[in-house]
Amino acid sequence: MPRLAAEKAERQYDTRGAYAVSGPAFPALLAYCRGGFEAECAGELAAAAAAYAMRGEADAPAGSARVLLRLGTAARADALDAAFRLRDLVFARQVVFVAAHVERMPAGNRVAPLLQAAAAAGAPFSAVWLETADTNEAKQLSALCRGLAPLLEQELAARRLLAPGRPDRPRLHVFLVSGTEALVGISLPGSGSDWPMGIPRLRQPREAPSRSTLKLAEALFTLLTERERELWLKPGMRVIDLGAAPGGWSWQMASRGLRVTAVDNGRIAPAVMETGLVDHLRADGFTFRPRGRVDWLLCDMVAQPSRIAALVGEWAGAGRCRQAIFNLKLPMKKRLEELERCRALIRRPLAGRPADLRLKQLYHDREEVTGFLRAG
Repeated sequence: MPRLAAEKAERQYDTRGAYAVSGPAFPALLAYCRGGFEAECAGELAAAAAAYAMRGEADAPAGSARVLLRLGTAARADALDAAFRLRDLVFARQVVFVAAHVERMPAGNRVAPLLQAAAAAGAPFSAVWLETADTNEAKQLSALCRGLAPLLEQELAARRLLAPGRPDRPRLHVFLVSGTEALVGISLPGSGSDWPMGIPRLRQPREAPSRSTLKLAEALFTLLTERERELWLKPGMRVIDLGAAPGGWSWQMASRGLRVTAVDNGRIAPAVMETGLVDHLRADGFTFRPRGRVDWLLCDMVAQPSRIAALVGEWAGAGRCRQAIFNLKLPMKKRLEELERCRALIRRPLAGRPADLRLKQLYHDREEVTGFLRAG
């Protein structure tokens, strides 16, 4: 039977500073993350909760690729959305407001208790996703997800709890912890990840010289909005790619029609040069500086994160680039502290100027975080 069931919110404080009567209140929040980074994800959630005067206790088993934050007081979806914006969280791939914790699901009828839990989450829903953690153990549940999904969709539709033509409605998430246990909740339109499990489905282009091109492709889709991609990725724009070899990031930009200077003492793959949009300059990425301002700085060099952060901040502070995408290779310990140090190093040369800094650990990242910077 479901527990942690969502409570009815009679007079809950909303984010506009007025009291309102509406919707269920959610007693917990679930975040998906990369295995091994549960502590960092939990730390971020705890900081976000404290910033909005919320109390919470994190359950973050090592290697589970998930964090469950049990709230001291159940909160409405709009308040949770204000406090735990996915775009502001570095280590979370998806954020789900949990309505119910379903345990002891009978093998012969898992749908019934899931329907009961879904009804507490504020139906109707635009869609339903059955998901698991991104771990080898959880992959064994994939077949169960595929089998349950059409059955649950059919029953939700029969009860008018599913409205596929309403993209303004929340999405229902059923997160299988095991074959008998699930967490059921929602993500709000425009706030959650657009990919099941928060994992983008990207194919490796045959022409690309390395899988690092997928990292940049994911960064462009995750860190930029559709409108920003239209404005800032126009054919003919100038790009500097520091530490480019063998050219996966250069190829990604050239495939979009941008002109790239690939800076690296190493070899650039022939397929990259054959695009006709890439020039190879043999030089040190840390000492190279362009003549004039370029549209994009790319930087995927293997170095201490503080050194990369200082370099990116210096380029932006000196007006050498309009936008930058870069990687920070994190240490094994004190990752959150190092990340905050890097934020400060990036902003320091900007001398108080407005800057849009976005950081995310992408699916195609490993022990690193990818950043986007646009300085005013």
